[in-house]
Amino acid sequence: MASTASSSAKRSSYTPGFELPSSPSPVGGAMLPKFLRDLSQDLVEVTLELDDDDDDGSIVVCSVAPANDDLSVAAENGILRRSLSTTSRSVRRTFGWLKSASSRTTASNSESVVEFTLSAREGRRMKAKLQRTRSSAQRALNGLRFISKTTAGGNDAAEQWQQVEARFESLAKDGLLARADFGECIGMGDSEEFAVGIFDALARRRRQKITKITIEELRDFWLQISDSSFDARLQIFFDMWVSLTLISLYSQPLIRADSNDDGRITSEGVQELITLSASANKLSKLKEQAEEYASLIMEELDPENFGYIELWQLEALLLQRDVYINYSRPLSTASVPWSQNTSSLKPKNLVRRLSRSLQCLALENWRRGWILLLWVVAMASLFVWKFYRYRKNTATFQVMHYCLPVAKGAAETLKLNMALILLPVCRNTLTWLRSTRARSFIPFDDNINFHKIIAFAIAIGITIHAGNHLACDFPRLVNSSPEKFAPLSSDFHDKKPTYEFLLTGTEGATGILMVILIAISFTLAAHRFRRNMVRLPAPFNKLTGFNAFWYSHHLLGLVYILLIIHGSCLYLAHNWYEKTTWMYISVPLLLYVAERSLRTCRSKHYAVKMLKVSVLPGNVISLIMSKPPGFKYKSGQYIFLQCPTISPFEWHPFSITSAPGDEYLSVHIRTVGDWTRELKRVIAEEDDSSVVHPARFAQMQNLDQRGQPRLFVDGPYGAPAQDYQNYDVLLLVGLGIGATPFISILRDLLDRARTAEEQMDSNTETSRSDDSLSSFMSSSLTPGDKKKSQKTTNAHFYWVTREPGSFEWFKGVMDEVAEMDHKGQIELHNYLTSVYEEGDARSTLITMVQALNHAKHGVDILSGTRVRTHFARPDWKQVFTKIASKHPYSTVGVFYCGMPMLAKELKVLSHELSQKTTTRSCKYASEAKSADATIQTYRNRPAFPSLLPTQTPKRYPSSQTLPIASGSSHSKFYGLKFSTSSTLPIPSSSSGKMFISAKVDKGTVPPAFTLKDQDGKTVSFSKFKGKPVVLYFYPADESPSCTKQACAFRDSYEQFKKAGAEVVGISGDDPSSHKEFAKKNRLPFTLLSDEGNKVRKEWGVPSDLFGALPGRQTYVLDKNGVVQLIYNNQFQPEKHIDETLKLLQSL
Repeated sequence: MASTASSSAKRSSYTPGFELPSSPSPVGGAMLPKFLRDLSQDLVEVTLELDDDDDDGSIVVCSVAPANDDLSVAAENGILRRSLSTTSRSVRRTFGWLKSASSRTTASNSESVVEFTLSAREGRRMKAKLQRTRSSAQRALNGLRFISKTTAGGNDAAEQWQQVEARFESLAKDGLLARADFGECIGMGDSEEFAVGIFDALARRRRQKITKITIEELRDFWLQISDSSFDARLQIFFDMWVSLTLISLYSQPLIRADSNDDGRITSEGVQELITLSASANKLSKLKEQAEEYASLIMEELDPENFGYIELWQLEALLLQRDVYINYSRPLSTASVPWSQNTSSLKPKNLVRRLSRSLQCLALENWRRGWILLLWVVAMASLFVWKFYRYRKNTATFQVMHYCLPVAKGAAETLKLNMALILLPVCRNTLTWLRSTRARSFIPFDDNINFHKIIAFAIAIGITIHAGNHLACDFPRLVNSSPEKFAPLSSDFHDKKPTYEFLLTGTEGATGILMVILIAISFTLAAHRFRRNMVRLPAPFNKLTGFNAFWYSHHLLGLVYILLIIHGSCLYLAHNWYEKTTWMYISVPLLLYVAERSLRTCRSKHYAVKMLKVSVLPGNVISLIMSKPPGFKYKSGQYIFLQCPTISPFEWHPFSITSAPGDEYLSVHIRTVGDWTRELKRVIAEEDDSSVVHPARFAQMQNLDQRGQPRLFVDGPYGAPAQDYQNYDVLLLVGLGIGATPFISILRDLLDRARTAEEQMDSNTETSRSDDSLSSFMSSSLTPGDKKKSQKTTNAHFYWVTREPGSFEWFKGVMDEVAEMDHKGQIELHNYLTSVYEEGDARSTLITMVQALNHAKHGVDILSGTRVRTHFARPDWKQVFTKIASKHPYSTVGVFYCGMPMLAKELKVLSHELSQKTTTRSCKYASEAKSADATIQTYRNRPAFPSLLPTQTPKRYPSSQTLPIASGSSHSKFYGLKFSTSSTLPIPSSSSGKMFISAKVDKGTVPPAFTLKDQDGKTVSFSKFKGKPVVLYFYPADESPSCTKQACAFRDSYEQFKKAGAEVVGISGDDPSSHKEFAKKNRLPFTLLSDEGNKVRKEWGVPSDLFGALPGRQTYVLDKNGVVQLIYNNQFQPEKHIDETLKLLQSL
């Protein structure tokens, strides 16, 4: 007998862009024939001889050979055509379906057709049985779980049963558990209908019609559904289908035992199970299309049109689970190994690990740190100065002792903070400063965090200042003796003041009013009040929410007027230069007023017209507006919108979702607040004809331009996401409406790719005829031209949402990317958290329907786009590891927009992989954009969180950035753009060079040394004489900037060799650290260990950051050991290579 076998080791290799067959195959649907054709590459033909005469029924293997083309065709057609010439009669009788058509000439034509179709299905059954392997069954086992991973008790079977038993005790009545409570009892309380289906299937096995079970029966049911074998789980799943088939056939509410139980499932049973799965996963749209998808499964598994399917077909479908899922990912690139040997990268010494962690912490936060340190030092200095000034005044000190000096010291800090608190909210100024070198050392993304810190300091200052006045120096002054008061009498018009006089005077009254207004403003700005989390009875409920915060914050304008009056009417100061309040606040106040005036004027100029409004699922509206003349913006930025019809004062921020190259502006607004709900109402009332459900961006020619309420635009304003072009690879993570800023980035990337492709196509003929000229032009590009080129090569977009309707928001963009991104540079991953994780029995059927529909129609059943929707939440560690492995030595920008709970996890993963992978840079930042969405951008850098970033490197186009940890627990919005944690590049000098005097000068011979290399061998400086030497001192192994410098030397090592030069690196790390560092980064040159920095000191290598950071300095020595170049640049390590190569080429 000839048989076939299939190897399970090889994966499927077909591409997603296949052509569907023009006519239906007699034995397969849209996908299975292609699976079999693909798997036939591994088929072998085994010829067996069965001996009838032998008592033991021995089987002799006659031959084993690769499957020929005929067998492949047979496999594809579902028929195993074999020669039966050597097969015994018993085998012929047992497997009569294997007989050839010529052996059945006595049968009628109708019987021949039936036998042919039956043999076709039987042939496919045999082939599926031969193809089943232990590994494939194990993979399918992971895709068919009835006990969720989140079930109480975790993976401990005994503990799980204890939880189930405890729930039985609480739910059972008279010792019996009702059928309706079965789901809640086994941990499927949110999937009651599905659980009832399991109950009915298990009851059917007992040939019983039961509605209640005892604890013993529950135990039996539990053992069956928790059975870890694939066949047991498969049988339960199959029994559910059969049970639902019987229900649909007999229209009975309970299970009916079938006397002719032949194990067949009809289309009605499939439809019922799809309905149950859709209900369990809250997919109402899928329930409406259950009949359509049931027909799709029947078309796939019942190509003979018998009207039923069998257990082995369901088994084959589940065994092909991985192939089906992989098959439906047209935008995924080839898989790469994700695992990396990272255990050896961790420092083994505890002290070294702790030291590096502290160094990492310091270097991550140095920009925030120096700003806060400068601020604290300034406040302390002002307090001490004012305190001692009044302490030395004998007359006042005798009356009020330390009360007055403390109050005056606190007042001086209040003046400073009342001035500084305005700067973080000058958005136009900050947006401009982002484009300057100031962004290198000032964390502009922390502006609102700093704003809140200053507010907290103001509250403390007010408490100290007002408290000392009211409770200490005022009573002392009022109760002072005439002798002590005499020196102060002239300050009070020669009359001793009363307590009432001090409170009701100009200085006292203005101070009290300021305290009241500030208390109101600060209270309503608190998170719980601003987010409307405090429930107050009417009419006090108007005091919570964003509107209360917004209007109360404008009371601070009155506070500044009172502050100027308060500071000008001091009792103990008479000269104008002693009244310094106006000196502190004048410049910031004028700047802020100018910004507000600019906003008002610009908004009138930037009046826009609503071209089209789309009402989308999930309470989201899409506004497509005319683009004001001269309005320019970058992807990732945001604008403020005002609708005078609603309020002429309120401005609300929203991310721009259109690309900079589009001729219109678009925003997506979720209606969750008073203003957004009112906007939706006004739009609908004004002109319902312009509201569509939904709209695509590509349909601009159909825009209805009839009258709508006017909108004013203010902006654009900067955000961390606007710097996405500084990174080689992007990881964009959006939660719900938080995807909005990244849509603009995706569209911009697509527009750039399309433009580049069109330009390349248009210049193809020219470049063919003028290759030499093109080569010359490309090689003669100026640095500025190269800098303007697009740096981002790949983008990975992860959108996580819990509502299937959310995919309608950006359906047009998704389809456009899927259609236009031919090179696979943009990967789109949609995750729907309302669906149970892939592998749960409640989502298994949905997975199969999803794959089949995508294979046949190229559309995902959940999102309605070409992008496949994944279930549950992403495994972020796996996502990060994949990207780090896929893009080694690249700068990865991780941008996150969503709720704060995920921000911490992304940041931790960024830092972990920064130290364990070869990805050159991972950068992390964050911001908040609106009351509806919190935007956070994370930039990640592997190796070590940034030991001093740089400007855009020449070799690897990216900027290095330091992660900055958030000081707050979550992102908040105070009506102004801010970030909870962010990163910005560290500065470099304007020329990119720093020349610092040192002990070793150009033209001299430096001191000799003897050090150990990475292998522990002793190396003398004299070893390098007779040839040029490039010797560079760097701060530390594993730091990102030092890794960048070392990798740049490595990549240019051949050029150094051609110049006859030797490259040597020196740092204070020990030889074992050097060895790990060299092995990890494949460094071909020598690293020397200067423990204690003795050689560094002898050569006079300067330190940076006020001595806190070892210097980065490179020396080039000629053949005679004379120094020809000294180059120092801490912040642009790659420039060391450029400068040294230039000199070596001239030697």
